[in-house]
Amino acid sequence: MTFQEQILAGIPDVLPQPKPYETEINHAPKRKEILTEEEKKLALKNALRYFEPKHHATLLPEFRAELETYGRIYMYRLRPDYKMYARPISEYPGKCEQAKAIMLMIQNNLDYAVAQHPHELITYGGNGAVFQNWAQYLLTMQYLAEMTEEQTLVMYSGHPMGLFPSHKEAPRVVVTNGMVIPNYSKPDDWEKMNALGVSQYGQMTAGSYMYIGPQGIVHGTTITVLNGFRKIKKSPKGGLFVTSGLGGMSGAQPKAGNIAGCVTVCAEVNPKITHIRHSQGWINEVIENIDELVPRVEKALDNKETVSIAYLGNVVDIWERFDQENLHIDLGSDQTSLHNPWAGGYYPVGLSFEEANEMMANQPEKFKEEVQKTLRRHAAAINKHTAKGTYFFDYGNAFLLESSRAGADVMNDHPTLGREFKYPSYVQDIMGPMCFDYGFGPFRWVCASGNPEDLAKTDKIACDVLEEMMQNSPEEIQQQMADNIQWIKGAQENKLVVGSQARILYADAEGRIKIAEAFNQAIARGEIGYVVLGRDHHDVSGTDSPYRETSNIYDGSRFTADMAIHNVIGDSFRGATWVSIHNGGGVGWGEVINGGFGLVLDGSKEASRRLESMLFWDVNNGISRRSWARNEGAVFAIKRAMATQPLLKVNIPTIVNDDLL
Repeated sequence: MTFQEQILAGIPDVLPQPKPYETEINHAPKRKEILTEEEKKLALKNALRYFEPKHHATLLPEFRAELETYGRIYMYRLRPDYKMYARPISEYPGKCEQAKAIMLMIQNNLDYAVAQHPHELITYGGNGAVFQNWAQYLLTMQYLAEMTEEQTLVMYSGHPMGLFPSHKEAPRVVVTNGMVIPNYSKPDDWEKMNALGVSQYGQMTAGSYMYIGPQGIVHGTTITVLNGFRKIKKSPKGGLFVTSGLGGMSGAQPKAGNIAGCVTVCAEVNPKITHIRHSQGWINEVIENIDELVPRVEKALDNKETVSIAYLGNVVDIWERFDQENLHIDLGSDQTSLHNPWAGGYYPVGLSFEEANEMMANQPEKFKEEVQKTLRRHAAAINKHTAKGTYFFDYGNAFLLESSRAGADVMNDHPTLGREFKYPSYVQDIMGPMCFDYGFGPFRWVCASGNPEDLAKTDKIACDVLEEMMQNSPEEIQQQMADNIQWIKGAQENKLVVGSQARILYADAEGRIKIAEAFNQAIARGEIGYVVLGRDHHDVSGTDSPYRETSNIYDGSRFTADMAIHNVIGDSFRGATWVSIHNGGGVGWGEVINGGFGLVLDGSKEASRRLESMLFWDVNNGISRRSWARNEGAVFAIKRAMATQPLLKVNIPTIVNDDLL
């Protein structure tokens, strides 16, 4: 069958032959044994309900074996034979261009060059899933190919519930992931529900079809590193940034370090992902021996090189050895997937990668002990460096949270907040006050034609818009504008594309609307093909996360999630093509609620109306919440928004005199 015929077929009537387990692919680790025998029967019944009874006898032992071997039922047999990548939109079958664009985005999330564990349908973060199994993928693609503009596809944690009657103005797809009852939102609850096949961890942009490879976080990481060096009043040239994690989003760190101009050392324990990042050009060098690493870093610092070095090993060894050698670290962080500490997100020191994976599956309690022991060592080594002047920040991956739970020395007494982490979140110190409060966040677009020339044209359009805006921008946001103009001008030469022809930059509501409208006009003139707009959920208003996105909220509302819920509700009736709401993101299941959207631009007047209405709300919803929390930059930004839009009227907080209190 052709690609189009396979999409339209959905789950085939005649089962394909079982597929060999491809060892050269980066696979998810085995999940821990958590189901009782009766629950395993339930998991099998849940999996078999996708198939006609005539197939049950064939599939039952196969699915049972998958559950025993991997801890999940992935239905490997149903993995498609065609290559998985974002095709040009014209190659997808369908009755609705918006649905075709969503198919493109789904396949991009599962592209082998993009996805962390493509055969397990996991995009990044160790457990950030697009679907729970391959039957869900096949059904979803079939539904999208059949969909009209009078229908909406409803997605329950990877499961396509079905197509429902709708209308043109409604979202084509509504996605939820992991939206469980709050009292059942602990890590083991996820393990059990995921093993049963009834819920999944969609991360932020994996389960909402908006991941664009590591580029998606390169820009934010670059801004963070640049501003980190500004904070310590040092040029990145000749500076040292030490961190860890090369899988998924964390793979952006070395590229960001190169763009900023410093020496970056990034540890990673997984050989496959290390060599993938090296082959993709996201890392300059790979060193496996720490005795070779030390002199190489010293030479790079002496020569003020711009270089990224992957250390194939545990980051704790770097922190401890650099302390012994008195090698000064300027900036330090960590971006392992500590939201997922017991299932492959963080690895204990002193064990090989293979030994750790075996312990994780077969001795989960012992593995947890080793992880927590390593976290205590990790934090102790960091503390030695910060005592010598290193600026360390939590990169929102739950490093400090899990370290505190492990009993590591990472807490201080705060005069008003009580016990608080001794190191700031990068949002508290950098991204929150400098970007989010002013409305600047990760604006993304994907050229649906798949044509690199379209991406180059959109880069120029975006740059022209920003340069024109900067001439009249207030002083408070001049730095943000300048950083983004510099970024977009270097985007092509930095070779950021992995997978789809996509781009990201940070813009406020005005910038996003003007850039999007300029794209839509270019589409109308026939200069470029369709464009898909989106953003990372890690943004001004998409995410309520007390230890990351909303960590610089100090009015006591850090643990509320009204903003994220309102964000996705508001986007859905203001013109989004699809919307998503998730429990769990980069900081862990039960620790965050985040929402996202996708919006297809087709050059029409309707698209212009939708983008203006939706993008204005999408940003200013968050600014208003940040303003109400008395964040100075957000008060400035929401007043500016009200001055430009007479229909906007937002409460401004009255500041209470501390002496009176």
